[in-house]
Amino acid sequence: MVEELRILDESTIFDKGAHYIIPRYQRAYAWEDKEIVQLIDDINDIGDSGNYYIGSLIVSKTKNKSETYEVVDGQQRLTTLYLLLQYLVYEGILEGEVSHTLSFDCRKNSNYTLFNIQNVLSDNVYSDYEDKIEPSIYNGIKAICHKFTSDKELDMDDFVNRLQQVVLYRIEVPDNTDLNRYFEIMNTRGEQLEQHDVLKARLMKHLNPIEQEFFSRIWNACNDMTGYVQMHFTPTERKTIFGSEWNDCPSNDWKDYGTCLNQMVESENSATIAEIITPKFKVSNFDSVLDEDTHVRFESIIDFPYFLLHALRIFVKLNNVSLKRPFGELLDDKKLIADFENVINHGIRDNKPIKDDKATFARMFIIHLLQTRYLFDKFIIKREYTSEDNDGEWSLKELFTSGPKSQKKAYYVNTKLKYDNEWEKTYMPRNTKCLMIQSALRVSYTSPKVMHWITRLLLWLFKNCEYPNLINEAENIAAEATKENFLSKKEYKLGVQTPHIVFNFLDYLLWKLDKTAYDDFEFEFRNSVEHWYPQNPSDGSFDSWEDKDTFGNLCIISRSVNSKFSNLSPESKMKSYAKIIKRGSLKLRIMGEIIQHSSNDNWVKILCQEHEEKMITILKDACKI
Repeated sequence: MVEELRILDESTIFDKGAHYIIPRYQRAYAWEDKEIVQLIDDINDIGDSGNYYIGSLIVSKTKNKSETYEVVDGQQRLTTLYLLLQYLVYEGILEGEVSHTLSFDCRKNSNYTLFNIQNVLSDNVYSDYEDKIEPSIYNGIKAICHKFTSDKELDMDDFVNRLQQVVLYRIEVPDNTDLNRYFEIMNTRGEQLEQHDVLKARLMKHLNPIEQEFFSRIWNACNDMTGYVQMHFTPTERKTIFGSEWNDCPSNDWKDYGTCLNQMVESENSATIAEIITPKFKVSNFDSVLDEDTHVRFESIIDFPYFLLHALRIFVKLNNVSLKRPFGELLDDKKLIADFENVINHGIRDNKPIKDDKATFARMFIIHLLQTRYLFDKFIIKREYTSEDNDGEWSLKELFTSGPKSQKKAYYVNTKLKYDNEWEKTYMPRNTKCLMIQSALRVSYTSPKVMHWITRLLLWLFKNCEYPNLINEAENIAAEATKENFLSKKEYKLGVQTPHIVFNFLDYLLWKLDKTAYDDFEFEFRNSVEHWYPQNPSDGSFDSWEDKDTFGNLCIISRSVNSKFSNLSPESKMKSYAKIIKRGSLKLRIMGEIIQHSSNDNWVKILCQEHEEKMITILKDACKI
């Protein structure tokens, strides 16, 4: 049984008649500052788009006590929520008190600390009863206190309002479940019910059993973001869906999947709860469908929940779905279900509410998901790992096959961005150019919540068949961001606030202007904006400079390099770290070459301004200003 529980409405989740026991086979509370702060930040980032799913709580109802549950999975989050609510009561933001309905089996110190948490918050108990306080819980509550007192942008009243949108799914395991074994299996498999699992079940329930099997097979294949989607099907399924060479775009017509509806079955690795708890069940990491190197060779730049968010937004655009409430500004995996509910329950397509025929939506979306994944694999960059290369490299490849019919094998070549009847020498350089501009976008937007460029490129691919122009679309995305957030301001003294896309787009343009000179350059996660002439000259050995924040004096580097550069002068940086600079961003390399033949004084008086004017001209030309 699955129940949707609100963390806070008229009362808290711990004031609803249920008691939760953390059994002895569970580890003690172990969340540290990082996990606690992340939970608070996730809640604080909630917008106004409805419910915010925060995870699942797997429980087993005890036999002799009504509404008493053993917590099988999710206790770390549950305990943190208990501490968080207690803190809000202590601060007077929540009225009343939080019921003592959370306890640990056979852990006296943990129970003592939870029961006396208000005294712990006020420091009235720790000094006198130090031996009775559980350190991990004490550290947890102090981490919450520190977060709220140190984060000036965190408003308690606003936080409580957002907390009222937070939903936790309580999932009850069947009676007579061997909880020790279940817990062991779930830990070994590393699986828990995520938002996309709940979403899958909700969409499937509108279909008949045969359609459900087909839906589940497609969903599971797309869910695995390693490798290429074709390789997550059996050879027979690959031929049926992607053609004899496994590389055709899947059909857009549900009727074309009639053969698949009768052939497809669930993956052998899928298991029900009833199967998992049987003594004969064995955990296996073997996947008979995938080639042996598929899991490790290619790595997606986004996870499946974010891929679903991209696919949904593209679906809405392609099908002209109108929404009463637009999507939030961010791609938020915690709002996955809320975003789908928004489309299904409030979307209008062809003047008809989608909610009136949810089965049609489910059929349309699963095919759309498969097509989106096909285009994503073929035209969006990923990381590729070969031989002993642990760091990997940017890759833009498509899948082909070789060998006789019964022994076909997949191989991968650079994606061909070509017009009809073009020679290879003409179209192959486009692959590198497309890879470079996409990797510039990737390293500029490091959070998956702001990777809107993926949505835009995929939407463009659905609407256009002249694939070489994908490069222009990617360049346009970078140019628009540079123009809007930098050039349009007509003020180039933003210092460390200068958007990263400006530096990375400039590096791409410099590379494109002279590919031969910069053939060793690749985009890396350089996340620190650095002053070439430092903000605070070391030891006062040279003068400070008022115009240090100007764009010509800035570059983007890794944090590790930033710590090396410290407050050294440009000359000292070049003398001490010439090799690092010559492997760095292209703007940094150019600044290093300039200072190598000049001086700090000339940089301040003349050369920085000249360098800035050249760089700004390149950006303006690309942005058509």
